[in-house]
Amino acid sequence: MADTGLPARRSAVYLLDQILGEGRLMAELLGAGALDKLAPEDRARAARLANQTLRGMERADRLLQKHLNKYPPLTVRNALRVGTVELCSGEAPHGVVNSFVELVSRNKRYGHLKGLTNAVLRKVAADGPDAWHSLRPPRLPKWLRGPLVEAWGSEAMAAMEVAHLAGAPLDLTAKGDPAEVAAQTGGSLLPTGSVRVSDAGQVSGMPGFSDGAWWVQDAAAALPVKLLQPQAGEKILDLCAAPGGKTMQLAAAGARVTAVDDSAVRMQRVEENLARTGLSAQIAVQDAMAVTGRFDAVLLDAPCSATGTIRRHPDLPHAKDGSEFGALIEMQSRLLDHAWTLVAPGGRLVFCTCSLLPDEGEVQIDEALVRHPDMQVDAGARDLEGVAPAWFTPEGGLRLRPDYWPELGGMDGFYIAVLRKER
Repeated sequence: MADTGLPARRSAVYLLDQILGEGRLMAELLGAGALDKLAPEDRARAARLANQTLRGMERADRLLQKHLNKYPPLTVRNALRVGTVELCSGEAPHGVVNSFVELVSRNKRYGHLKGLTNAVLRKVAADGPDAWHSLRPPRLPKWLRGPLVEAWGSEAMAAMEVAHLAGAPLDLTAKGDPAEVAAQTGGSLLPTGSVRVSDAGQVSGMPGFSDGAWWVQDAAAALPVKLLQPQAGEKILDLCAAPGGKTMQLAAAGARVTAVDDSAVRMQRVEENLARTGLSAQIAVQDAMAVTGRFDAVLLDAPCSATGTIRRHPDLPHAKDGSEFGALIEMQSRLLDHAWTLVAPGGRLVFCTCSLLPDEGEVQIDEALVRHPDMQVDAGARDLEGVAPAWFTPEGGLRLRPDYWPELGGMDGFYIAVLRKER
């Protein structure tokens, strides 16, 4: 059975059923053990197939609709989608078709649709690969695309969708010299100092992983700490710290770091990564709103829509519908206000979100400046090597988008602002 790829393909269809039918997120499913019974290579393949299908789903549906009078039940439709994506990616037609016919035939509810599966995928095998690249890059769902077009324009939105379809390479943050990590891993050094690796394979098997020489962190996600410019010995609070990349950056700079997050499971990962890299921080599992004290600097990576991470998490626009965004925006305001009370006079606060929505970035800062007369935006903090002036925003922050660095493989969408408190 392993030779047919059936375990991975069946699991990929299951993931899609849960994401598209139940609104569950990929990270939630994987964290709940959805793929734990598979061999490591099948786990990786199942996740890859599901993500590739989510990225290319509009194209797959356009090809499939030519051969369907009506859409079959979701499970069969997802099997056809995965099969179509595989066929159009160059997989051998015989193996793909036979595997998905067998997969559907084993389904107690939909086994009678194995003939349909066979017929449709054979037609896709004949005409799909040539047609695939002539189709437009898949668009985001209307509920999300509309606000983003309003914010950034149609041309920028189209460029972001190209980046979403391409997916994301692996970015690393070096504990020490990034040039050494680039040489060690065969990666390339990005303008802002992150290391980018293509076709990385198993992360834990890469050179330098076990030695703690680096950690995985998108280049955009590494910039908030770079703008904060932590100094050795500074007392710095990392609020909403998990998964911990920024905590490790702060610790590597020699700061005395307190990392806070309300998820014990996610903070366990932070502790494991700190141990692997030989870095130290004080870990606290608690609600960020309950934190007290005064700090030289506070970094608040606030919970948000995560719309800036779609190139790495293509499930997000399909599992969500935007209904929670209002509550998230209100929470960000409350967190920002509370974080400001924790900044010592003369200190600084970095507010950031991995969102493409101005309401979770630029607008938050505009409104915070009205609420806090002692708050100033440190626009000069943006003047770093590799940071393009085109990314600067009028209120003094930094706006990053997936369509930036197209020749290098893009970056996550992020908003970052450095705020200074009067003495």
